[in-house]
Amino acid sequence: MDIETSRMQGVQSPIIPIVGELIRSYPGTISLGQGVVYYGPPPQAFEQMTQFLTDPENHKYKPVQGITPLLDALETKLKAFNGISIEQESCIVVTAGSNMAFMNAVMAITAPGDEIILLTPYYFNHEMAIAMASCRAVMVATDENYQLRPDAIRQAITDKTRAVVTISPNNPTGVVYSQEALQEVNEICRDRNIYHISDEAYEYFTYNGVQHFSPGAIPQSSQHTISLYSLSKAYGFASWRIGYMVIPAHLLASVKKIQDTILICPPVISQYAAIGALQAGANYCLQKLQTIAEVRQMVLHELGNLGDFCTIPPADGAFYFLLKIHTQLSAIELVERLIREYRVALIPGTTFGMENGCYLRLAYGAMLHETAKEGIGRLVRGLQAILESN
Repeated sequence: MDIETSRMQGVQSPIIPIVGELIRSYPGTISLGQGVVYYGPPPQAFEQMTQFLTDPENHKYKPVQGITPLLDALETKLKAFNGISIEQESCIVVTAGSNMAFMNAVMAITAPGDEIILLTPYYFNHEMAIAMASCRAVMVATDENYQLRPDAIRQAITDKTRAVVTISPNNPTGVVYSQEALQEVNEICRDRNIYHISDEAYEYFTYNGVQHFSPGAIPQSSQHTISLYSLSKAYGFASWRIGYMVIPAHLLASVKKIQDTILICPPVISQYAAIGALQAGANYCLQKLQTIAEVRQMVLHELGNLGDFCTIPPADGAFYFLLKIHTQLSAIELVERLIREYRVALIPGTTFGMENGCYLRLAYGAMLHETAKEGIGRLVRGLQAILESN
């Protein structure tokens, strides 16, 4: 029997597994698609896993909110790097990745039929989570450089709006929003009595001297700001599923209900590993970032050979570029041809809400220089040949 509920029929299918199946069908394809880093966790993470095994009690359920040593380590990190102090009005919840943190937030602040503002291009899992919660994602376009348009956000707010979501550094564009723009959005949310959900999974990944800013550091913002974080990127932790959120204290009871129902508690062995990762600290990521920055420069140089075929808006964060390709071909058609004919894979912009025009997301964090150069070479040759013939 094949029964699909109406709730899930309205949710888009994740594109990365679909592109992954295409890649497997064409061996030797270099993926410029999935957003992961080239390196793994620091040695301190493995040392803490050994510590986990010394206590038989660790094989039992632990607190829904997270184990105390990790919560303490995260509080220290948030104050030192993000400028966020955890006081009576806010608290930390450890989650199974920041995707779960986002779902916790949506479920805690909405009722069916409510609206949440997403900025296009959006992160597809955010749109999917909103649909799963029987809410409506309201799309507000960014400008031609994928930067915030606060006036457009203000105009999109209705009596059903419950939150505005920002992602900085951004997935899928790689842009970093300015402190001034984020402050303005946060003030809009405060004035309209809605939440500002700030996704900061790529907080350490910035270039050219650009600095990350956390809206949760704004004075008197703790009651309306929800900040989401992940260890997946910075510490090469993608499959370990550890993230965390900083929420207003008045949401804690609701978030704990959601998390207890779905998860009971975040995986304890991964929480121990997270303690080790935080002991290694931001420097672990920042040292690796130099290699990613070098690959980034090579990618930009090679993409310059495409000339008028491609527009690359400035992007000083994460490890993505969202390319605007000047063609009448659809994004998915172009992705399929690049895989079949040139053995290089990207993600179509349609999955990020870019329906008008042809956009491709390029991810460069997972590869070392030689592999990246070969992959970008295939991409440039492929785009030149395909676009010249159309």
